Amino acid sequence: MNRIRKGDEVIVITGKDKGRRGTVLKFSANDRLLVEGINLVKKHQKGDPKAGQQGGIIDKEMPIHISNVMLYNGITKKGDRVGIKVLEDGRKVRYFKSNDEVLDA
Repeated sequence: MNRIRKGDEVIVITGKDKGRRGTVLKFSANDRLLVEGINLVKKHQKGDPKAGQQGGIIDKEMPIHISNVMLYNGITKKGDRVGIKVLEDGRKVRYFKSNDEVLDA
């Protein structure tokens, strides 16, 4: 069970975007995440008139390693560590370690 999943709100804890928040768009191989609005780079793109694509310099989101983000806790307004515990009915759920709030209902 992954501690961070697609659709979770995360906060960056290190790097050029430290302190910024975003939503996980994609979970790719090698423990890398694509986060909305985080780790933007300038890409020089060639135009393609057949596809109606204009050339120029575009901003593109690049993947960031999972160790550089923490799950955002809305109650404490900070990044928080996540644990996994098994409930009485046998389900595995994620929870915040600081206040034992369950993430998965």
